[in-house]
Amino acid sequence: MNGVRVMVVDDHPMWREGVARDLAEAGHEVVASCGEGRQAVRVVAAARPDVVVLDLQLPDISGVEVIHGLRTAHPGVRVLMLSASGEQQGVLDAVKAGATGYLLKSAGLAEFLEAVRRTAAGDPVFTPGLAGLVLGEYRRLTAGGGDQAAAGARDAAPRLTDRETEVLRLVAKGMSYRQIAERLGLSHRTVQNHVQNTLGKLQLHNRVELTRYAIERGLDD
Repeated sequence: MNGVRVMVVDDHPMWREGVARDLAEAGHEVVASCGEGRQAVRVVAAARPDVVVLDLQLPDISGVEVIHGLRTAHPGVRVLMLSASGEQQGVLDAVKAGATGYLLKSAGLAEFLEAVRRTAAGDPVFTPGLAGLVLGEYRRLTAGGGDQAAAGARDAAPRLTDRETEVLRLVAKGMSYRQIAERLGLSHRTVQNHVQNTLGKLQLHNRVELTRYAIERGLDD
């Protein structure tokens, strides 16, 4: 596996240094380390990380504001929240702002390193229990059905091939590219291509949005 370019943003120096050391020892490249959100937003375009490991609580601006700033300055970046708090609203706000995943600081080292790898690959990654919270919120938001314009837009959505729909259904179940490839007897690259084609057809930007789209259509059952 090629190393992932990672930026670590946390206001506790010992924690930040420990995370950076664990990443480096695992073969990843720590391209920047910041203690404040505004600093992270300033340097992200030059550092060009694949993944930003971001604490939700920072001393200057909120983690949600940092996510918006990071994605504006460096649109291709993926954000993995690493927080001591699993408070419901904080998790949902981070995901709505564009975070790819959310991991509690109580996670073990192997779980954290796997989360970084999966985040770099575009997989939504959540501490067990939080994934159900996020998917439940998406279901709640889409259950009202009061927005006729949105309903019309859904009805007019581009048609997907049977294979693209099959892959989308497995994405909605939270399966990784590797797991989908094994399930369908396809190569990892072929699964990636199906996902990218589907994102393009639906004018979506990432797997979190794709998962929400699938849930709206009941494809996660």
